Amino acid sequence: MPEDPDVQKRVLRAELRERRQNMSARERELATEGLTARLEELIGSTEATSLSCYLSMPTEPDTRPFVSWAEARGIRVLFPVTREDGLLDWTVGEDETETLGLFGAPEAVGELLGPMAINDVDLIVVPAAAVDATGMRLGWGRGYFDKTLGSMGKCPPVYAVVFDSEFVETVPREVHDQPVNGVVTPTRIIAF
Repeated sequence: MPEDPDVQKRVLRAELRERRQNMSARERELATEGLTARLEELIGSTEATSLSCYLSMPTEPDTRPFVSWAEARGIRVLFPVTREDGLLDWTVGEDETETLGLFGAPEAVGELLGPMAINDVDLIVVPAAAVDATGMRLGWGRGYFDKTLGSMGKCPPVYAVVFDSEFVETVPREVHDQPVNGVVTPTRIIAF
């Protein structure tokens, strides 16, 4: 394995991306069911009344059933919207439509509330390529969530969502990488 963490990350991301693309529709469907149930449990244990959650890509466990469940219970959900300056904007997605963001990820459409809106939520749910046993998160390399989490004064609990096989022993890390408070997989919730 190369010494440079940046190179190690790229190699690992490519491997994980390929593994996700090779999953069957049925495996993904079961993962989504499990994940939705675990996220509902997480809301129950944190008693969050507001949260931020991303809209998943086709190869990720689908976050939409969970988001619908939360919204139906009156929980305020903020969705990230990518900006050119590397920060995330936020919307409650009142238009109930999706568009593709700067890097091809699905994003909710609605009034933009500004990067500071995230400071008011009780729980943050973030995507990840992998999370290790110490709570280090390997993102997809754009740095949006690391920047956001790193800039928050009082950060609520942050949980990363991954498939079971992506909760690993260790991930390469760099100075700017932000750890998470927990990980949610289709079969379990692990708090660090």
